[in-house]
Amino acid sequence: MHPSNGRAAADAFLTVRGLRKTFGDEPVLRGVDLRLPAHRTMSVLGRSGSGKTTLLRLIAGLERADAGTVVLGGRSLDGVPARERGAVYLYQESLLFPHLSVRENIAFGLTLGAHRGRDLDGEVEAMIDVLGLTAHADKRPHQLSGGQQQRVAFGRAVILRPKLLLLDEPFANLDAAIRTQMQDLFQRLAAAYQITALFVTHNLKEALLMGDRLAHLRDGILKTYDSRQAFVDDPVVGVRDEMAFWTALREETS
Repeated sequence: MHPSNGRAAADAFLTVRGLRKTFGDEPVLRGVDLRLPAHRTMSVLGRSGSGKTTLLRLIAGLERADAGTVVLGGRSLDGVPARERGAVYLYQESLLFPHLSVRENIAFGLTLGAHRGRDLDGEVEAMIDVLGLTAHADKRPHQLSGGQQQRVAFGRAVILRPKLLLLDEPFANLDAAIRTQMQDLFQRLAAAYQITALFVTHNLKEALLMGDRLAHLRDGILKTYDSRQAFVDDPVVGVRDEMAFWTALREETS
């Protein structure tokens, strides 16, 4: 949760100022501001329709903002095409190439970019190992479970070493056990590859687990928090209500 002093602004790797978007007569984002240091993950908690996906798509360059600026790594992204922004957007569907193997899917992006001087084959095999997919490296996506497919999608994104990873409820379609495994995998990848990410979710527990920075989006207005405690203490977020429910249930069943 970023401090609101001048040093925090200077240290920000991702800066969003006054981002606005309206679809028809419906304002979706109403002047969003945020700052995120490098190698940190900001969880953005919000209900369906709060503007979470629109926020990510504007940063990724997949939609055009009505107003506002996005600065990444000191570079303004105004007018920069999506493919040149250095951001990778992931969401619930893995969107793997059905005719390619796990190994080929993970390596695919490396064949398109300027990655000279890197041991690409070695990096792909190392990523497959980190993902726990060594025994499945030659399989096609239809031969994998949903969780395994999402692992491949993560590997394909992270191996590109993007400046920014944009995660749009990436685990929402997974069952509880696989979702927990994927949360753990993301945390390990984030640490190992020094990832900078925005992670949007409607799940309160997931927001707290995934983010070392926290924000709440409601009716197109984003609120960021200076500490985890400030997030927990805000009644709008719902942590206190959640805690009260479990406390009451425990007392009822004890």
